[in-house]
Amino acid sequence: MNKFIKSIIGFALKNKYFIFFATFILVLAGYFSFKSTTIDAFPDVTNTNITIITQWPGRSAEEVEKFVSRPLEIAMNPTEKRTSIRSSSLFGLSIVKVSFEDDVDYAEARVQVNNHLDEADLPEGIQPEVQPPYGPTGEIFRYTLSSDQKSVRELKTLQDWVIQRELLSVSGIADVVSFGGEVKTYQITVDPQKSIQYGVTATELFEAVSKSNINVGGDVIVQSGQAYVVRGIGVLNNIDEIRNVVVDNVNGTPVYVKTIAEVAESALPRLGQVGRDYDPDVVEGIVVMR
Repeated sequence: MNKFIKSIIGFALKNKYFIFFATFILVLAGYFSFKSTTIDAFPDVTNTNITIITQWPGRSAEEVEKFVSRPLEIAMNPTEKRTSIRSSSLFGLSIVKVSFEDDVDYAEARVQVNNHLDEADLPEGIQPEVQPPYGPTGEIFRYTLSSDQKSVRELKTLQDWVIQRELLSVSGIADVVSFGGEVKTYQITVDPQKSIQYGVTATELFEAVSKSNINVGGDVIVQSGQAYVVRGIGVLNNIDEIRNVVVDNVNGTPVYVKTIAEVAESALPRLGQVGRDYDPDVVEGIVVMR
């Protein structure tokens, strides 16, 4: 061992210019490597994970597991380079996490998951969503909305339709998560006696309102050198328009929604609420970075 060390020292002394040059090259390469290395205070060292969120409101955890989580797991089985598939089934909510090998980047993994989602045999009306890409330290900003003039229902509408969309348009933002408030809905309460009197079922009422809430495209009519676009506007914008939807025709007399039911503005059932300081009911938003 001593002989080997002596030979190295002897070589360095005899070729000192070469040693100086090699040392300079190594220092220079180290400097440029350091400058080009991505530095993160909280690096994400986990492997690539894709999370699939599926909502099925009103269903028990057992039903969600049987009809949503398991079909999604089966559909994800052919995915290449996956390491594991884990799922959690809650009341009205399914969470499926697909993990991949370290050499698979997020974009490739997301494409594979999206391709296999169509193969899942899910109940009608169920739409699984792939969670946006962000790490465990992606949360960068929290804010709350409160007002003395507006209700939490109006604040929730403002959050979901204005503020959230504006924030998502900012480069680098992966998602904006909303909590609290009331989700605005229009509630139609059928009068059983009037429903029997006019021979209209709840299913017929539902179909009539659904079919009325659409716009229909037409053609172009040319007249006197002018082109007029023809279309039918049927999207419902307020309570009065819902009340005036025709459900059926009895002996030549139209039966409106308002004839057999009451229409009122309401909100979805709340499972919790957000409070801040001395205000027990506010709307909160969490901004998450990619």
